Amino acid sequence: MASKLLTKHDLVYLTEDASHDEIIEVINAEAFGPGRHTRAAARIREQGPHDRSLSFVCADDGETIASVRMTPVFAGDVKGHLLGPLAVRPSHKNRGIGRELVRIAIDAARRQGSEAVILVGDPPYYMPLGFEKVAYNALDFPGPVDPGRVLVVPIGKDVHPRLKGVICWRG
Repeated sequence: MASKLLTKHDLVYLTEDASHDEIIEVINAEAFGPGRHTRAAARIREQGPHDRSLSFVCADDGETIASVRMTPVFAGDVKGHLLGPLAVRPSHKNRGIGRELVRIAIDAARRQGSEAVILVGDPPYYMPLGFEKVAYNALDFPGPVDPGRVLVVPIGKDVHPRLKGVICWRG
């Protein structure tokens, strides 16, 4: 009689701290490659640090296997946060870890009083998580971006009409 191999996965979601920096860089390099630093969203992140209190990692049995970061931004008149990068190690993809990190980050931003969570991403992935399309070409990014991939979770009042103009780091 064949026995089943049982594997135990202890997934833990933690607030990011400086000890995670090196592995997060490895995870992002695996997910996005060397071109990740040339993207418009990366240009915003270069303007100032992300908010560690709203950035999270997932660990599996003590090993960090995924992360999401949130950067404070002004998007037109909206005081919000730019979500990303979101990355999960290939060994742990398609298990809902990325979706859970997004949910945790949005909830944390809401509790902190953020008016919106914005990202550049795939609508089929993010729209079921509460994201909506931003008006076409409403936000001016510091580099080329596909306007159809600019998404937002509006948290504050009248967010959509106020998402017009430059998006930049908010210190």
